[in-house]
Amino acid sequence: MTAGELVVVATPIGNLGDLSPRAAEVLAGADIVCCEDTRHTGLMLSRLNIKANRLVSLHAHNERERSPQILAELRAGAQIAVVSDAGTPGVSDPGARLVMAAVEAGFKVTTVPGPSAVLAALAVAGVAWSRWRFEGFLPRKGPERRARVAEIARAGHPVVLYESPRRLTSTLSDLAAACGGDRGVSVCRELTKIHEEVLRTTLGQAGEHFRATEPRGEITLVVHPGAGAGENAPPEDAAVRLEVEALVAAGHSRRDAVSSVASRLGLSRRHVYDASLVRGPKGGGAPR
Repeated sequence: MTAGELVVVATPIGNLGDLSPRAAEVLAGADIVCCEDTRHTGLMLSRLNIKANRLVSLHAHNERERSPQILAELRAGAQIAVVSDAGTPGVSDPGARLVMAAVEAGFKVTTVPGPSAVLAALAVAGVAWSRWRFEGFLPRKGPERRARVAEIARAGHPVVLYESPRRLTSTLSDLAAACGGDRGVSVCRELTKIHEEVLRTTLGQAGEHFRATEPRGEITLVVHPGAGAGENAPPEDAAVRLEVEALVAAGHSRRDAVSSVASRLGLSRRHVYDASLVRGPKGGGAPR
């Protein structure tokens, strides 16, 4: 029996008209469609008059356990499509683990490209980009979050983030503290949907706007590079301080944290130490 094939299929992030004809053909012809939520995908397919043979749930909580079952279906010759609730599987959505397992097992893996919130946001952000970086969802708290924010502050190219409405204002505040309130940002909300909105402003003004106006819907942020920013440019002191704080919070001594950051960034230990003691925007003295 001929081995099966796994097809990664991008689905609409809002407007159902964005599903490509080839994607519709693959979903209709697949023996199995793996999806995050069978009810969500079933409703989408019904609205598009696509009849799928069999829907199987594949989400963040069962992908590890379910992947061997899917591989067994591939060995039996099944044609399998994998989708997420919206956009491209594996991009901050389930699917990557299954793809890796299929590749390692020697099965053919291909894709039907299409909608992506990352690329959609970059396209309308109003910022030039020949290079860019995708951060997905930031850690909610702790040293890893502070370190990631510090890296964004130093980036010499646009950085794309996903964020939930509930955490948007805190993320904008953290980014403004590290990057400066005048750093440009495009807040893309409900892309391709009826209430699509793109707010092109600064981190400081965006924070003020969404503290006064409750954010809703799916949100993608594009943080613009700072004036003269670059991977080889000296980082702002606020970003240096955040990196030191992150290491100290992770259990390193301040001496070791300063030495590590100074070595990695090519700065003097004195500069890094002084930067680490600068008061934050709310005061409170030197970080502990």
